[in-house]
Amino acid sequence: MIVVLGATGRVGRQVVSQLSERDLPVRAVSRSAPTATWPAGVDPAQADLADPASLEPVLRGADALFLIWPFTSAEQTQGLAPKVAEVVSRQVSRVVYLSAQPAADRPGSFWALVERAIEGSGTGWTFLRPTGFAANTLMWAGQIRAGDTVRWPFGAAARSLIDERDIAAVAVRALTEDGHHGGRYLLSGPGVLTQEAQLAAIGRALGRDLHWAELPRAEALEMLTAAWGDPAFATGALDTWARFADHPETVTATVEKITGAPAHSFADWAARNAAAFR
Repeated sequence: MIVVLGATGRVGRQVVSQLSERDLPVRAVSRSAPTATWPAGVDPAQADLADPASLEPVLRGADALFLIWPFTSAEQTQGLAPKVAEVVSRQVSRVVYLSAQPAADRPGSFWALVERAIEGSGTGWTFLRPTGFAANTLMWAGQIRAGDTVRWPFGAAARSLIDERDIAAVAVRALTEDGHHGGRYLLSGPGVLTQEAQLAAIGRALGRDLHWAELPRAEALEMLTAAWGDPAFATGALDTWARFADHPETVTATVEKITGAPAHSFADWAARNAAAFR
């Protein structure tokens, strides 16, 4: 039995789907009461990482866990992650945690705090550290549906965005195969595109000419803080985009090395998700 926490999210749903396609027993766990439609054989369940005790019944009898951490506050994570890791270590022998690239150089980030808690628990682990998600461009969907111009900061930020299907494919390998214990896998898409070029790719998928309008950082900070409710997280995102304007995001071949198939291009992702922008 493999448990997937955050099963209704974009990556979690893909992990459930790909495990199910292999006819493996999957328990799909979300914080709210199970309402999603799952393939036959998937066991829906409810638990909340904010309440570590609620994990006990959904982990019982499980062999492996795919973990997504939903909290961006370092303070909350510092107190909660060790408790979650302790519960997990009593139940499963293998954890695959969806971390992020900044965990490597931001030891105080929530990603790094969760990694350390899992390492300290004694259970086997694999950390996935993807670059930016292709799905993050859905933040532009409202503007694209409303017109042909997107106002956003740092159009020159060059990113190697990764498709959620590729993250899930690596996760499935790490959950089901030996040889991944202790792996810190930096995952990326197959190439780099500036944010302005990403918008153009979405336009091509829609058959439209879309235009970039550079948004000043101060205005962007106000907008993102209002949207996310976390000024520190918004500031970190803006700092990251500013850095990628001068130093493009890393490109790796890790997806292909582990899965045997090359990572999907952003153009492919945009075509597959075009309906979300219409």
